[in-house]
Amino acid sequence: MAVPRITVELFYDVISPYSYLAFETLTRYRAPWNLDLKLKPFFLGGVMKESNNRPPALVPNKASYMTTDLRRLSDFYGVPIKPPDFFMDFLMTKSTIKPQRFLVALDMKYPQHLEEASRGFWKRFYQDNKDIAEEDSVAEVGRAAGMEEEAIKDALAMIKEDEVKKALLENTKLAVDEYGAFGAPTIVAHVAGKPEVFFGSDRFEVMAHVMGKKWLGPKPAEAAKL
Repeated sequence: MAVPRITVELFYDVISPYSYLAFETLTRYRAPWNLDLKLKPFFLGGVMKESNNRPPALVPNKASYMTTDLRRLSDFYGVPIKPPDFFMDFLMTKSTIKPQRFLVALDMKYPQHLEEASRGFWKRFYQDNKDIAEEDSVAEVGRAAGMEEEAIKDALAMIKEDEVKKALLENTKLAVDEYGAFGAPTIVAHVAGKPEVFFGSDRFEVMAHVMGKKWLGPKPAEAAKL
């Protein structure tokens, strides 16, 4: 008898480095845990506003800790993360509304590119230390994800359409209103008909326990060879 797949929704914004860690971990565990992984781009700025929360980078003590925390987690998870020098300026003067709408457009029309484009935004920002807010930057991510030029042009046009704007808003409202999201990443595992909500990139051992799975560390493929 086949073991039923467990649906896991990952609500994320590409400005969040912790979402990057969660994304890479869940994609690594998709096969070992038999997951039906659903990528759900939402707008973190909207989540913060609706939940009356503040980004950790805007709280001085949290920002200081975050620098050390990300360095350690980057090594632990094997995911290179180095915030760009313009990180704070980006938070104060720009937003990820275009990248997030672009990802929603891909989910709607070009789902085969959603995962790699999501990864591409994080790599461009946290590894290459390049802009991700402007349309030219978004297009570059699409190219790196293997999209054809016509598809990129189409998806960029879609980010201006009400349907895409509404879909991003709906993802954001679902996370906040239905699952109580207050930041990113918000992970929802549907276990025995019940949504189990986890916040952050450091709850996978508990998540495994709830799902009746085995946590093999941040690099399950390597652990399986031991």
